[in-house]
Amino acid sequence: MVKPIMLPNAFIGTPGQPTARELAAELGAAQALWDRLLAELAAKLKLTASEWNWYSPKAGWSLRLKLKERNVVYLSPHRGCFTASFALGDKAVTAARASNLPRSVIEIVDRAKRYAEGTAVRIEVRGVKDIEPVVKIAEIKLAN
Repeated sequence: MVKPIMLPNAFIGTPGQPTARELAAELGAAQALWDRLLAELAAKLKLTASEWNWYSPKAGWSLRLKLKERNVVYLSPHRGCFTASFALGDKAVTAARASNLPRSVIEIVDRAKRYAEGTAVRIEVRGVKDIEPVVKIAEIKLAN
């Protein structure tokens, strides 16, 4: 089995949360994808509550999107792309496997490591084609 490569967070060692300018500088062309994903999640799922989270000097910063008090997705910026991360419960994992997600995304779900908080599904967003699966997984998470 191929082990996924974990990209380094763009803000490892950064003491304060990233500014819009710093985020844009790191994301580069992927800033448009970041903005589009945020707009789609807000429009389709009402995910408008967000906050930056700092994990540690070695892990960096991520943007957590919530619906009310429920954590839905974490967006971790990298240089030139970003990762959308989910902690899916068993029902959501089953629903994702049965969904019309692309086969490559279902393989990510199948290979994802299971933790006490849920199955850790991480999708790299590098192009427009990556946005729809992220939105779909967020829908599945909210429905289960």
